[in-house]
Amino acid sequence: MRIAVTGTIATDHLMYFPGRFADQLLPDRLHALSLSFLVDRLEMRRGGGAANIAYGMGRLGLTPTLVAAVGTDCADHRIWLKQHGVDIDSLLVVPGEPTARFVCTTDADQHRIGAFYPGAMRAACTISLQGVAERVGGIDLVVISPDDSAAMLRHTEECRTWGLPFAADPSRRTAGMNRQDVQFLLDGARYLFTNEYEAAVLQESTGWSALRILERVGVRFTTLGAAGVLVERAGQEPFVVPAVPDVSVADPTGAGDALRAGLLCALARGASLRTAAQLGCALASLALESVGTQEYAPTVRSLAGRIRGAYGEEALAAAAPVLAGSSLAGTSLTGTSLAGAS
Repeated sequence: MRIAVTGTIATDHLMYFPGRFADQLLPDRLHALSLSFLVDRLEMRRGGGAANIAYGMGRLGLTPTLVAAVGTDCADHRIWLKQHGVDIDSLLVVPGEPTARFVCTTDADQHRIGAFYPGAMRAACTISLQGVAERVGGIDLVVISPDDSAAMLRHTEECRTWGLPFAADPSRRTAGMNRQDVQFLLDGARYLFTNEYEAAVLQESTGWSALRILERVGVRFTTLGAAGVLVERAGQEPFVVPAVPDVSVADPTGAGDALRAGLLCALARGASLRTAAQLGCALASLALESVGTQEYAPTVRSLAGRIRGAYGEEALAAAAPVLAGSSLAGTSLTGTSLAGAS
């Protein structure tokens, strides 16, 4: 399945505050808010939502095409992605602009305060999916992840014009967009991804009820943090796939992107929605245990063990064909090796 992932590549500056943000807030002084946190760790990592999703897909054996605008300072990151299975030949390199930057501070409660500088991303609206499709011989699904607003609208319009199935992953990029444009990003999407907070924002931004949004898309996935992911489809009973338990969280940044990668990879290989969500949660658990959004290294054994431990033998049997289609390192997928996965 040929999947194009549109969105951002960024450099992440990840900082860690050993206290709690909530303890620093004075409710009667919020109108004069001025805060500074003394952090005890700084990590500079490769990131960007589209790059994170493409990385996860590449690690699972797909060859996603990454569609984004980057600066000339992105050479090492591009090489890294190519080494891990990502097609980078549709990237637009913008002279004189830096690659996007994400600066994020995480506190002891895993709450985050972040800021994003778009840089070269502002040129993403000049990229045409038609040229991408011609180069790769067609596209079966376009993932429209957070990007320059004009780029998101253009790529959504192109998908509708050429009949390309698309997944809408607007995150918080709808801020500042008018109601009609936000509705345009969702309407007709095969898949819709949000977290709980973004789901509420989306209702406010579109003016649509949760039911109406569900009726406008094929399948809706709402991530619930430690509770897992809610899967909904109009006319069918919704269900929740719980997260993998007992995960030692090193950094929450990028876990949602890993979930999307695993889920979409499973769907591309013909898995059911439940199996896809289970693989997504398993991959997200590996990302949670790594610092940096493109540092986890899944193996058949690690994913099979987590799927079995969290969801049982039947779930592992359902996921086996998906894992068998991957190019993961580690145990081969014979009946014996799966039985020994842990």
